Amino acid sequence: MTKKVMSVKIHNIAELKEEIRRLTQLKNEQEAYLSNQYLLLRKKIEAPSRLLGMLTSSIPGVDMVKGLFSSVLSKEKSDGKSDWLTNTLRVGLPLVLNKTLLKNVGWLKKTLVLLLSERAAGQVNQDKIGNVITKIADFVRPNKKKKQHHDLPPLEGTQPEVPDFGIPPNSETS
Repeated sequence: MTKKVMSVKIHNIAELKEEIRRLTQLKNEQEAYLSNQYLLLRKKIEAPSRLLGMLTSSIPGVDMVKGLFSSVLSKEKSDGKSDWLTNTLRVGLPLVLNKTLLKNVGWLKKTLVLLLSERAAGQVNQDKIGNVITKIADFVRPNKKKKQHHDLPPLEGTQPEVPDFGIPPNSETS
């Protein structure tokens, strides 16, 4: 497949300037056409996305699931946003509560408790859990201070240590 190139014979400077003007105008027309086509395509693609967004925004819990999968798939740690532990708690805590504590509770109480548990899970992250575990471990670990025996007398025949600088103490230095 070869392109057919239109060749124009240019004989003087006036024809050259006219050809430059014509090509510039052609370039501007093509850019405007492509820009319009891009905007039309973008609107066609955004319409179903907006409709799906409107439908999912009215369903409780969809944002939570969407956030869980978007952070797992992106594999980047977001700045100040939830990590894997927080996202797992946001999904797992309502399931555990439904199976245990909220078995025979009405739907209104269930909804309120589940929304509160989702918000509480949002406050928990790896750093906070790690800090709590570190504080507990520091509290449980014994102190590693050396015990000094102040009441014992020094051994006989030992002199206190004098730093050795390489010069004998009784030598003359000049």
